[in-house]
Amino acid sequence: MTRVFRGIFIAWTVLRFGLDELLLSSFDKPWSRRLTRMVSTGRNLKAPRGERLREALESLGPIFVKFGQVMSTRRDLLPTDIADELAKLQDQVPPFDSSLAIGIIEKTFGKPLTQIFASFDQSPVASASIAQVHFATLPNGREVAVKVLRPNMLPAIEKDLALMRMMAGWVEGLSADGKRLKPREVVAEFDKYLHDELDLLREAANAAQLRRNMQDLNLVMIPEMVWDYCMPEVMVMERMNGVPIGQLQRLRDAGVDMGKLARDGVTIFFTQVFKDGFFHADMHPGNIQISLEPSTFGRYISLDFGIVGTLTAVDKEYLVQNFTAFFQHDYKRVAELHLESGWVPAGTRVDELEAAIRACCEPYFDRPLKEISLGMVLMRLFQTSRRFHVEIQPQLVLLQKTLLNIEGLGRELDPDLDLWSTAKPFLEKWMLEQVGPERLLEQLKAEAPAYAKLLPGFPRLLAQYLKNAQGGNRRELEELLVEQRRTNKLLQKLIYGGLGFVLGLIAMQFVLRIRVF
Repeated sequence: MTRVFRGIFIAWTVLRFGLDELLLSSFDKPWSRRLTRMVSTGRNLKAPRGERLREALESLGPIFVKFGQVMSTRRDLLPTDIADELAKLQDQVPPFDSSLAIGIIEKTFGKPLTQIFASFDQSPVASASIAQVHFATLPNGREVAVKVLRPNMLPAIEKDLALMRMMAGWVEGLSADGKRLKPREVVAEFDKYLHDELDLLREAANAAQLRRNMQDLNLVMIPEMVWDYCMPEVMVMERMNGVPIGQLQRLRDAGVDMGKLARDGVTIFFTQVFKDGFFHADMHPGNIQISLEPSTFGRYISLDFGIVGTLTAVDKEYLVQNFTAFFQHDYKRVAELHLESGWVPAGTRVDELEAAIRACCEPYFDRPLKEISLGMVLMRLFQTSRRFHVEIQPQLVLLQKTLLNIEGLGRELDPDLDLWSTAKPFLEKWMLEQVGPERLLEQLKAEAPAYAKLLPGFPRLLAQYLKNAQGGNRRELEELLVEQRRTNKLLQKLIYGGLGFVLGLIAMQFVLRIRVF
């Protein structure tokens, strides 16, 4: 019944804000104009369409607000008036009462606000779908930002997720194509990330990990967490001073190199994804600022780490091989990778899949970002995947979302950015690191402790096996054990001989230095 009532509320909201009229008016057909006039009769729909859409998403709750945030970065897909209104969802969601925020803080720490902070600004500096942020000062004089979770968030999200699960079940049961899209698994991924975002202590841990990963890159700053003040509902962090990346003219007036900023953004993204496998997955403009301080001028400032994406070593290797093959126009290799990974049925013809991928991607190479749309490329790839029954990978949904955010951001900063040529050297270097001698040495170092534990016990385990062994191979195994012992003795002699040789060299150097002195 809860899901039914929620569905009724969503339908009522659509009618209340005239979203049905907004959709119908987007079709330039005589029948749609007549239908638009009919559905608009008796309703007050004088407010601008972008404002109505934004207010509808705000009233529907955090999941819909997040959808609006993602769409706000795609100005190539939306009219300007709608994109401008949806951009307000990034950090201008209506705040909740500051007295509620203070109550949550005092309840969390079990003491009055005046005993927690030397000063606390009751007017929130930013307000988003999940939490809002206030500036404050600690008793030791340190300036901080205090993030407070919105009250009663969990029940609201659970209602929407229950509705999404129900709809995913319908989609999956209605068609074979619905099963291929794995809607239930996609909703489960979304469920996990949303619940993670409701735990600010987890967000603080995400920020700390990203800060460690990025500290040597010198391209992005991430606030330091004040751990004594971090709890599941309240998070206190270093206060960052920067200009929101959406204020482009202000950045240009300050002398920021927009082309370099766009290239740095691509470098940061690919470093997080392919080097660390741990990436900021909510990179809309409301969460990104640019530092204008002299010591850190032009660096990114990342905020809001409630949603992060992770990739396994297998995922990273598969993706980087795909990207590298794309950059080299090697569409046959892309098709082979899809077969090797099991993402397409085993009987798929490589040449047919290769031709389909070439038709999707070839028209967009060697063009600046202003002349291509990654969204359009992905749409054509999805059409191809449907034809060849490619299975959607739920663990990559966040990566696709983040890639769309990056493209939208790059298009704003530098429309002439060549995304492919910027990313290609990074990916080629990463591939060399994965197959070179340094990688082999790292793997040997990582496995050395395990080998050190296993090798001494190997003769004993083999002897126990021989005692219990049955059949005609017992003699061969006993001979193998003898050879193993002989090898161990030889290794011991070599080690002792090597140590003696080294000690002899040291002694000789010591004697020579004494004589020279």
